Amino acid sequence: KKSPYKNFNMANLKSTNLPLLEIFITMFLEELSILIKKGIKSDYIEKKENLKFLKGKLNISEQIKQNYIHKERFFVEYKEFMKNRIENKLIKTTLKYLYKKSKYNKNQQRIREFLFVFDEIEISKNIKNDFKKVNLDRQMKEYEKILDWCKIFLNQKSFSLYKGKEISFALLFDMNLLFESYVGKYLKNKGLDVSLQDRKHSLAFLDGKGKFLLKPDIVIKKGEDIIIADTKWKILNNEKAHQGVSQNDMYQLYAYGTKYGNCKEVYLIYPKSEGIENNVYTFFENGNLKLEVTFFDIKNEKFEKNDFVDLEFKKSCKNHKKLI
Repeated sequence: KKSPYKNFNMANLKSTNLPLLEIFITMFLEELSILIKKGIKSDYIEKKENLKFLKGKLNISEQIKQNYIHKERFFVEYKEFMKNRIENKLIKTTLKYLYKKSKYNKNQQRIREFLFVFDEIEISKNIKNDFKKVNLDRQMKEYEKILDWCKIFLNQKSFSLYKGKEISFALLFDMNLLFESYVGKYLKNKGLDVSLQDRKHSLAFLDGKGKFLLKPDIVIKKGEDIIIADTKWKILNNEKAHQGVSQNDMYQLYAYGTKYGNCKEVYLIYPKSEGIENNVYTFFENGNLKLEVTFFDIKNEKFEKNDFVDLEFKKSCKNHKKLI
């Protein structure tokens, strides 16, 4: 399905130094705030209770079991219009879960405020089963976005953007764009001169005009030296040829390296994932140009193998040492 978040405003990322998980929590809370302002939906919930007065329908079998001695009581079944419906239970369960995960004071404060709003609502006792019972009819359409968030957080139970067979962050966002922006922001915060989606070079010229514009994700400058990097939201696998690195990506990086003057190194940056034994791969060295693959650990906000930015990017601009 088409996601409402696929073209979300990247200002959410550029205007903050928060970890990516906290950014997602912030966006979840923003969505929940909108829902709360519109009003939390109630529904007729079936209840079974042993009361001192008759209400609704008498449950004969339970009446005999429960009240054989206490004949003054009535075991009844009735429906009550209340907010304690499954959809709200899942939201409250998500809030409780995120309160334990979040380390950002503002997010924690907002979660406490929202938990107060959901105070009379129970938490889900069977998350998987409750998601199957979710009702998104015409009156409940406003819950669709927030329940997508809930499914992500509650099903994965850990901050891993690329694992799991259920709905993932990739369904809500253009993860290639998000990963590129996040890595770019990280590099800028390290004090590097970074340009994103640089458009200064073309692959060829015809009648004096540039054709086939080159747009590397990341261009890093230090003096006259240049390093080029492309981010790829893809999980590599040691069992695949070249760990699954695309031949087209290699050609693309090679074109960048040859067309940008003073560029000695080009990098493919992938999200770090389980099962990758080595943290840096040198794929080829062709004359003065070297292409390497490295990984960015989203959870711990760092490059693998060393402190890639502080030690390697700055050194390689000067003397182009190998990373491994």
